[in-house]
Amino acid sequence: MQRSQLVDTARFDRRSFCKAAGLVSAVGAIDASLGSTLAHGDISQQGRDEMTPDAIIERMKAGNERFRLGKPERRDLMREVRATAKAQYPAAIVFSCVDSRVPAELVLDCGIGEIFSSRVAGNVADEDVLGSIEFACKVAGSKVALIMGHTNCGAIKGAIDGVQFGNLTALLSKIGPAIKATPYIGERSGKNYDFVDAVAREHVSLTIADIRRKSPVLRELESLGSIKIVGSMYNLEKGTVEFLA
Repeated sequence: MQRSQLVDTARFDRRSFCKAAGLVSAVGAIDASLGSTLAHGDISQQGRDEMTPDAIIERMKAGNERFRLGKPERRDLMREVRATAKAQYPAAIVFSCVDSRVPAELVLDCGIGEIFSSRVAGNVADEDVLGSIEFACKVAGSKVALIMGHTNCGAIKGAIDGVQFGNLTALLSKIGPAIKATPYIGERSGKNYDFVDAVAREHVSLTIADIRRKSPVLRELESLGSIKIVGSMYNLEKGTVEFLA
């Protein structure tokens, strides 16, 4: 073989090696990225139990930030389905409104098996909802109960305007205390979005107070520091979840 051929062959081998090495590195990086991403949706019992309520809240805040920035975790949902088929270890239960624009799993960027999700129009909590939260926290081991209201809530508007319609009438009446308790100077009607949102926030606060008052189970868990009951408001226009003090 001539010297020029040897030089060309050596150059080819170096180029091939570099390309192969680069490909391996890229694949490794992708695998590592996917591994860490997919692991995010696989909450084991040990992983959940090692997190404090505050850590879980921070996890949800980070998830909402990813959602807001349009950078949600890449997930293999069927992989998560298979991983959670035999058991589940949700870190939190989110109680929110049935509004189609407020899917808790999406706005908090949670995977399958990460949270319990309970929804009622106007996030009105009755004994069935209380029982669901008690199951999540006392039986299944969730450490956070997040009560989530939202801006421009139709149920809140209906309650303010005294809408009466079938079984909805009784449901909306349970928002009445929040309307009365909301201090507001200005138009107190469903057409005033500022007032609607103020009532929604007050309703979240009163709901949390009712949960603590009506559920000795949850009250005890919270007093022991095992769980936190937290309020929040989701902004329909901004995509942000504001965690209330």
